Amino acid sequence: MTDPKRSPITLLGTGAMGTALTRAWLAAGHPVTVWNRTAARAQPLAAEGATVAATAAEAVAASRLVVACLLDDTSVGEALDTADLTGRDLVNLTTGTPADGRARAAWATGRGARFLDGGIMAVPPMIGAPDSGAYVFYSGSAELFEEHRDALAVPAGTVYVGTDPGFAALHDVALLSGMYGMFAGIAHAFALIRGEDIAPKEFAPLLVSWLGAMAPMALQTAEQLESGDYRTGVASHLAMQVAGSATLLRTAEEQGVDAGLLTPVLDLMRRRLADGHGDEGTTGLVDLLRAG
Repeated sequence: MTDPKRSPITLLGTGAMGTALTRAWLAAGHPVTVWNRTAARAQPLAAEGATVAATAAEAVAASRLVVACLLDDTSVGEALDTADLTGRDLVNLTTGTPADGRARAAWATGRGARFLDGGIMAVPPMIGAPDSGAYVFYSGSAELFEEHRDALAVPAGTVYVGTDPGFAALHDVALLSGMYGMFAGIAHAFALIRGEDIAPKEFAPLLVSWLGAMAPMALQTAEQLESGDYRTGVASHLAMQVAGSATLLRTAEEQGVDAGLLTPVLDLMRRRLADGHGDEGTTGLVDLLRAG
């Protein structure tokens, strides 16, 4: 039986993530109305207690809180083109850029809605799973976030990052970019040992431990960026790191490994060194990237 204290929610988009969100809200007792462009994909949720709307406009009319989890920003605009958003609270969990978030906020506000953009830091199996570590960045209307905080926290943790509607996407993409940089290093490391008498499963714990030990460098980078002092506390200065980088490249060549994942950052380090910053760490690479 639905808990009468649970507010109704509309969910637009029943792909893997939208389905996971819907199931989490249904399990918590929220009445959920769903809509999907391909209607058949929404039908399995009807058996679990969701109401399936025939159109996006009908779905929007069913709830004050409307959550979009669609393919892209264009899909959001198309789905809501004929919907009456007056008095609605629109939460957009569709992956987009900061500019998308800001433009969509202005669009929604112009149509009478409050707006919150979101960046989901999870994959579908993590949604609604206790202690999974899943969370969502939110930015935009602080009033909307506070009013619906409890409902938004059902599928995953919530992290509000400010009134600028673009900040959720910016935080999302910044973290993902850091993740892909780590993936690149992991791929290169495994490529170096591939073909040798080194078991990947035995090497992997060593790699995880090492990366874990190095990760707090992000805290030092943040401190240096805020202070403007890129020299204090540096254990391995840039001149030493650049000198040692030749060994990394020679080892890749000896092992028959393409160094293409490694050379961009090494090139940036050499440029920063050539500019006279050999006594710094790698924080100055941030400035090079911004200037580029």
